Order: sequence, then C-alpha cells, then structure tokens
Amino acid sequence: MSLDQAAVIDSEELMMHPLLCVRDLTISYDLPQALSLRPKRVPVVKNVSFDIRPGETLGLVGESGSGKSTTGRAILRLLDPASGSIEFDGVEVTAFGRRTPLSYRRDVQAVFQDPSTSLNPRQPVSMAVTTILRRHGVGNRAQRDRRAAEAFEHVGLQRMHLDRYPGELSGGQQQRVAIARAIALRPRLIVCDEATSALDLSTRGQIIELLGDLQVETGVSYLFIAHDLGLVRHFSDHIAVMRSGEIVELASANDLFERPEHPYTRKLLGATPEDHPRGREERRRVRRAFASAHGEGLIPDV
Repeated sequence: MSLDQAAVIDSEELMMHPLLCVRDLTISYDLPQALSLRPKRVPVVKNVSFDIRPGETLGLVGESGSGKSTTGRAILRLLDPASGSIEFDGVEVTAFGRRTPLSYRRDVQAVFQDPSTSLNPRQPVSMAVTTILRRHGVGNRAQRDRRAAEAFEHVGLQRMHLDRYPGELSGGQQQRVAIARAIALRPRLIVCDEATSALDLSTRGQIIELLGDLQVETGVSYLFIAHDLGLVRHFSDHIAVMRSGEIVELASANDLFERPEHPYTRKLLGATPEDHPRGREERRRVRRAFASAHGEGLIPDV
C-alpha cells in the first residue's frame, strides 16, 4: 500500500468517527414553587442522543418549547446538563467544569436568530470579528484586520462594510456579519439556532446557500436548529425531530420525508408549506389521512 493510499484510508476512517457525540443528555430548570422555598427541578430535555460527523449537518426541528435551543445551548456550554454526555472529538465536554477551554470556544461557534443583539451599535461591525480574534490571541492588529476582511469577503460582504455600523446594514447583512464572526476562527462545528427565521424568504435562501458553500469549502459541521421542516430538508444530511424535550425520530433527510414513522413527524410534515400546487395537494392528502387515522381535526391548510 502506498503512502497516498494510506492517507486516503486514514482520512475516510476519520470521517466515520463522530465529531460531536451526545448521549442521554438531560437538562433541568429550577421552577419556583408558590408554597415552598425549594424550587422544583423540571427536565426540559430528556435523554437526547445524536451524532454529528465532520462535514455533516444535523437538522434539529420541533415546535417552540420542544427543547431544541436548550440542547444547542448545552453544546455551546451556556447551560450545564443535569446528566448525560457531550463529547467533542473524543473529549468529554461536560468534564470541563466552570472554565471552558479557549480551544473549545474556538472550535465550536454559534449563529443566533437576531444578530443585532450581539453587535455593538456604537462600533463598526469589523470589531465584532477583530475583537474575538484578539480574545483568542490571533496575530497582531494588522493580521487580525486582514483576517476580518477575508471573513467578510467569504460571506459576500465588501470591504467597505467593515467600517459600517450595525444600524447601517440590513438584517441579512447583519446576519452575514454574524457568520463572518463565527467562521473567522475557522471552527469545526457551528450551532445555528434559528439563524434564518427572522429573515425574509429571499434573504433566507441566500444565507442557506452561503452556509452550504462554506461547508463545501471548509468542511465545517452544522447543528441547524429550526422549526421549519421544509427549510431543514434541503440543508441537512440527517434530521432529528424533538417533542416535549425528547427526540421522537432521527433519520436521514430523505427517509424522514419519504417514510416518516412517528405520528408527530407526520403531523409536522402535514403542516409544512409547499409552493408547488401538486405539493400542496399531497400535503392536504397526508393531513386528511393522519386526521382520519387518529380521530383528530385537520390542521389548517398552509
């Protein structure tokens, strides 16, 4: 076997191993009790398990309050799990304690729903990128400025945008700044938490296309959290459906849409908008069949 063949095999074996491995993750919140000084611990995420491999996208979908964003925040180390395991590249993340290594902060980045909340209105948007680069000890000032400009170009923003303030940019441009900040550190995983839900349809499509191009170019993995199954289908390799803090179905994107197994998944699919008239009629047929089989009222047409 040649050295080149061995390198290809090693690379393939590496791709087979999960980059992120979540097992039996449980997260609880403390809720105050009216007649007791001791708060009640209520699990909001229960025994969630999934893997994300290098260069793959896992779509995590469900209604509001299903626990999908809470799961993402635990992976980002913004919440401490009550039990379970989160491994990143073979390292147990939940064993970090209170201090999270900068290397993990660098490798796992986030893009949230509203970019304006994380952009300082009194600073040029370039500082959103250069500040995080300085925090991670990347180069000198000139090198950080150069990398910020490269990140902006990577997400389709021109160099003139570096000196703009958040209020001078559209919502789509602000979200591109948030993505530029996320990729500037060259992460291996990006948690996208409703990253496109606040955008109009045309801008949403542009951002999805941008994220896909970045994945092809850099091999980054995504945890893509959303409530829109139709959007997630075209962007994800696998989809996990959450309901009441639990994953009720996990399958490849094609299998989930063509052969959904759980009633809740079929219900979500029945409520997914479809632009083509034939697609709309098929969705209506699915809704009618589901309602008839389960004795429920129809979900309104969308």
